[in-house]
Amino acid sequence: MSLIRYADEGFFAPAKIADVFRTTREEIARSAGLGRDAVQRKDRVRSDRTQRRLREVVEIVNKVEPRFGSALLAYAWFRSEPLAGFSGQTAMQLVRSGRAEEVLDYIDAVDAGIHA
Repeated sequence: MSLIRYADEGFFAPAKIADVFRTTREEIARSAGLGRDAVQRKDRVRSDRTQRRLREVVEIVNKVEPRFGSALLAYAWFRSEPLAGFSGQTAMQLVRSGRAEEVLDYIDAVDAGIHA
């Protein structure tokens, strides 16, 4: 899906992300491992750290969305499905601990048939 639906003025917008995932900005912040201020204050929303974490969440959800048929179901997977090989951690838990690249590599490996 297009990244435009998650952005506003060239930045990932927590309110738009929350709208697509049918949740709150505060829940998006928790999912990305950010504080509530990071998604409420304009200067914090535009910070490199906040934008990187929001991008990671959106990138992972976008990557698996075709499997689930909707962003909402892909977001539910992101939050709740334990990933094989990661000690039962979910994609959300891994992103929160700064391991988004490992999640993306895992998804690529599953797509390539390496993990079943």
